[in-house]
Amino acid sequence: MTKNKLSSSVQLFSGVLILGLANAASAIQIETDDAKIDIYGYARLNASYDINEDISRSSGTRSGDFSQVNTGAAENSEASGYFGADAVQSRLGIRTRMANGVMVNVEGDFRGGANGGQLRLRHAYGQYGNWLMGRTWSNYNSFVGNTSVLEMDGVAGNAGLYNRTAQVRYIRGNFAFAVEDPKPNILGQATKSGLPTLTARYENKAGALKFSSAALLQEVGYDTGTNDDSVFGYAVFGAAKFQVTDTLSIQGNVNYTDGANSYLWRSGTNYYGEDAYLDGNSVETITGYSANLGTTIKVGPGSLSAVYGMTTMDWDDATDDGLSVGSKHERNTNAFLTYKWSPVKSVMLGVEYGRYEVKKVSGDEGDANRLMFAAQEPVNNSV
Repeated sequence: MTKNKLSSSVQLFSGVLILGLANAASAIQIETDDAKIDIYGYARLNASYDINEDISRSSGTRSGDFSQVNTGAAENSEASGYFGADAVQSRLGIRTRMANGVMVNVEGDFRGGANGGQLRLRHAYGQYGNWLMGRTWSNYNSFVGNTSVLEMDGVAGNAGLYNRTAQVRYIRGNFAFAVEDPKPNILGQATKSGLPTLTARYENKAGALKFSSAALLQEVGYDTGTNDDSVFGYAVFGAAKFQVTDTLSIQGNVNYTDGANSYLWRSGTNYYGEDAYLDGNSVETITGYSANLGTTIKVGPGSLSAVYGMTTMDWDDATDDGLSVGSKHERNTNAFLTYKWSPVKSVMLGVEYGRYEVKKVSGDEGDANRLMFAAQEPVNNSV
């Protein structure tokens, strides 16, 4: 049965590629005496075939959702074989560079709305000299150790907050420091944020090695007007890429959190896990850790990548304190085998196999397999 479904998905692939090539667009640049304006972006088609249950995010991009992976008895009676496609990952942005050194960047995609298709803000920030203010990738983030995949939501265990957030950042050489919008998450309790999240990052290279490390500190607390408590959570990560030869690289990430799982990518039910829980009126932190390891090698006209990632949260203390957390995700893992190539300049085509596995605190486990196809043509290669 699985063999027939794989055969069907391969037949669909050729049609997906033809559709992707139709998304032509041109770069637009406007120059004045005082500014240079770049309008950039790309048109992107994503298509997926779920060999087992449908695990695609309802908001589009065909991203695999750990919360949709069946576990336990549900695995024995699941419907299977789902195809879907959309173009909501397509992006459009405007970058303005002033003569006085000020740079402003505003960018959006179409992943907004319950089912995708509506404009969503990605970046909106300004930069002058060593200072950056606005919404962009968290300072507690690095792409150095990430393996490139077609899955928009990436690999479990990617470094830090694999997302964008409002912040004020100061950059000094290889160091960057920021105060950021806080994201505390207490199980079953509304949080109160009295302080920003503090982040620090260092990034450098030495020969064939690129590396990055970062740390953060955040307040995790609540205040009902009757009861209140707060603690500090922290997180650290390390990321590295080693260029073994001109055609082969090895890269990976390691993360550890204590009271900061809202910065532990692909933890919890899909994106981020809870930072803490209440034992009576006291806030108790939850620890977590994650890692991934991948390799990329040039093969034929393109590149072949393989990567495995995992994220784990430790619910033992919560269980010992009497909380009912059996349905919580203890471990999420995913693995990808990806091939990308450019048949003509500025056009990227890709095909990918992905596997997703979930283990819950109760012991229930489940897995899902899928194929993904993508076609992308940029408006501007500088995106």
